[in-house]
Amino acid sequence: MYDEDDLNLLEDPEVELESPLDHLGSLTAESEVPKPDPNVMLALLEAPQPQQRMLAARAFCELEDERATPHLIRLLTDTCPLVRVSAAYGIGRNPSAEAVEPLITHLNRDWNGYVRKGIVWALGNCRDRRSLAPLAEALRTDISAVRLWAASALAQMSEVGYEAVLGAIPPLIEALVRDPVAAVRSNCAWSIGQLCRELPSNVVYATAIDALIQAFAEDEDLGVREDAKSALLGVGDPRALQLIETLEQEGWL
Repeated sequence: MYDEDDLNLLEDPEVELESPLDHLGSLTAESEVPKPDPNVMLALLEAPQPQQRMLAARAFCELEDERATPHLIRLLTDTCPLVRVSAAYGIGRNPSAEAVEPLITHLNRDWNGYVRKGIVWALGNCRDRRSLAPLAEALRTDISAVRLWAASALAQMSEVGYEAVLGAIPPLIEALVRDPVAAVRSNCAWSIGQLCRELPSNVVYATAIDALIQAFAEDEDLGVREDAKSALLGVGDPRALQLIETLEQEGWL
């Protein structure tokens, strides 16, 4: 599975795939450095200077404090994109049911790919049934950086419920087969493997296993094939395990 550290492997003409936040590092990188004071950071969320609002929102990427949620939701409409993306990551660290609808609204409206990427991550962490449709749509239609995270965010439907798992698998299979970016396909394979662990042996499960087997046997990218294999091994499907063993014995791998 690929994550933010692997985004430099991708190319997309619409937007640079790495968020400006990806290289800022932790606010408390050293264990002996105390975390920011949440009361101070809460006050700075209302600061008139965008830089202060951004730093305060970033602080809540590390701090868990439900008092910040209403402020972070409001900052999703901030005029500064760096504040908005920081707010999205902060909500992802402090997920809340009340944040789901605002996140969905701004996923559909925000022009900035960095912000949409953060929103997708936050929606996954909210683990809410309402996130399924917008995450699936992002996986189908957004830029590659957002699709990358939408694919992995859909794996969180495993903690939402059976119906959510059933709804997440079809768009993941479609992207596993059709997405032009190998890293996105790899994340789809990983997510399908996570979701299959929650399914009984039914038609949806069999279709998902077939898609993983196809990716393992036919994808042009070695990394995708390896991730599909890992997903199959993680699920432990007997038919898939037998196929992997046979191919290995024949020297195909």
